[in-house]
Amino acid sequence: MAAKLNPYVSFRDNAREALEFYHEVFGGDLALNTFGEFGASADDGYADKIMHGSLDTDQGFTLMAADTPPGMEHRPGTNISISLSGDEAELLRGYWAKLSDGGAVAVPLEKQMWGDEFGSCTDRFGITWMVNIGQPAG
Repeated sequence: MAAKLNPYVSFRDNAREALEFYHEVFGGDLALNTFGEFGASADDGYADKIMHGSLDTDQGFTLMAADTPPGMEHRPGTNISISLSGDEAELLRGYWAKLSDGGAVAVPLEKQMWGDEFGSCTDRFGITWMVNIGQPAG
């Protein structure tokens, strides 16, 4: 197996909802494991929360996420963005439409000075996404 880099996002208590949303956006295979499945929650109300979730898409993306357990600090940050890039314009525009729906657009998806289409948005879960559509090689 080759090494790969993927984002791992922490949520307070809505990782399932967020991962199901991202599954609707990107498709692929979604695997969810709860704290209760592993007996890892002394708090009965947290047994159905996500201890580890992984979304592996047909495009080769992997997104992992979990709920932050009670007693651990959860600090949503503004120092991370998830970047989607490539030259499959229709596919990337579709992701953009779904991710920006219900969120906030910081930079509209449009042609930029470097010649690519680029946009930045924060989705309804507070995660910042950058989409860059390059020109096909050739």
